[in-house]
Amino acid sequence: MARWSSPKDPTLEAALRRNRRWVVNNQIKRLLLRFPSRTAPVRFLQSRFKTLDLMGRAANWLGKYPSCFEVFSAEGGGGGELEPHFGFTKRMAALVDAEEAAVTASEPAMAGRLARVLMLARGRRLQVSKLAALRGPLGLPDDYLLRLLPAHTDLFRLSNPYPHRRNAAELELVRWAPSLAVSAVEAAATASGSAPRFTCSLPASWAKSHAKMEEFNSTPYISPYSEEWAVPGTDAEAEKRAVAVVHELLSLTLWRKMSILKLEHFKREFGLPEDTARMLLRHPCLFYVSNRYKIHTVVLREGYEGSGLREKDPVVAAKDQLGELMQEGLHEYNQRRRAANLEKRRRRGEIEVKKEEEKVEDEDAARLVSAEKREERRRFYTVLFDDANR
Repeated sequence: MARWSSPKDPTLEAALRRNRRWVVNNQIKRLLLRFPSRTAPVRFLQSRFKTLDLMGRAANWLGKYPSCFEVFSAEGGGGGELEPHFGFTKRMAALVDAEEAAVTASEPAMAGRLARVLMLARGRRLQVSKLAALRGPLGLPDDYLLRLLPAHTDLFRLSNPYPHRRNAAELELVRWAPSLAVSAVEAAATASGSAPRFTCSLPASWAKSHAKMEEFNSTPYISPYSEEWAVPGTDAEAEKRAVAVVHELLSLTLWRKMSILKLEHFKREFGLPEDTARMLLRHPCLFYVSNRYKIHTVVLREGYEGSGLREKDPVVAAKDQLGELMQEGLHEYNQRRRAANLEKRRRRGEIEVKKEEEKVEDEDAARLVSAEKREERRRFYTVLFDDANR
């Protein structure tokens, strides 16, 4: 895929600014949950460091997040000798439990999202091995098959049309659910009492983009859940349906975004064009394409208000709390390092503690003066405006 993206949108770039360390800590959390005791040897984490795309010592990484992980000594290896282990802190364990409760409570919604994805796919089925790519965006836990299939035998069925092949198992939709076959565009149109059409989420100053969207909307909307998989008669109709499919897929994700590489992984199943990325760039009113962290990501513009989600799933809210705790732990770690470095410099005679403290006080005073000046200016212009309108 070519190295290009949409013109920078600062608010959506801020939404995508998810530091790699939060992703890594979420993976560490999942590794730890594989152990019934929720504790594991630090050497186990060290052995997984390369798969987490990390370097250095695992103990050092854990030390950066004292609010999330605690390191202690315990017997290991069967020899009766003590070795470092790690586990969740009490606060982290409570948030992990809260996230698990949110996931359990949202199982009916997860089943609905999964059924809709199968309804979008050709043949109403998808390989389980390929579905793994959508597990994260859809908010499905690792054991989603064990959770959802026994409770929804009327919707899902596992089959293996090629027993001689590895990873050939497919998840199949047992029955068509008309109540689910309503796209986000159609639901919005029903709520507003209008015909289904795409809406432009760009500012009015993007006149050309708005004009192109009006032209795109001049032909009837094609539902992505159309049961007739006949190839549309024109390229314009084919693109209309492909845009509807991508729009609906992004609407089903928890964060209203997806890696374009994952999206293109399903071109055949969802009937997407060969150059899906270029199609996305042709519709900036709907999609924002970013190359942050050298990962091409497509974002559904209407899913965001500023840099925040318009609608936040309970699972997302629970994960956000975990992220805030990680941020708090990292801040605490950085403060301790700063204090330790200042003490070392003081002992070497490089700085005087008193001067450093005075510098901090001066910075605080400057911020206070700046705030006071802003408040004074606000009051001045308020009075001036009131006088002018008398």
